[in-house]
Amino acid sequence: QVQLAESGGGLVQPGGSLRLSCVASESIYSFMGWYRQAPGKQREMVATITRAGNTRYADSVKGRFTISRDNAKNTVDLQMNSLKPEDTAVYYCNAYFVGTYYWGQGTQVTVSS
Repeated sequence: QVQLAESGGGLVQPGGSLRLSCVASESIYSFMGWYRQAPGKQREMVATITRAGNTRYADSVKGRFTISRDNAKNTVDLQMNSLKPEDTAVYYCNAYFVGTYYWGQGTQVTVSS
């Protein structure tokens, strides 16, 4: 069983920045990532990163968001710049561990003036 604890969400104006952080209760030897779900929409992948540091991004966030992880601390962060109103969603941390995907409780990100 893996516990994922997210932090860093909040309200920001368009063009602003936020940094999300997630800490896992176990060492994750596979993928970690961030997903998001806006009201009335399906959950979608935002960014993922392997233990070796290989990254993948949704087209909608390329060039604006950066995912990183610290394997020694069991953390994965998402730096979000140039935020847009359409980035408003609940953001979920995700980790793949021993054949199972685990999810955090989610953190709200609201981009509004």
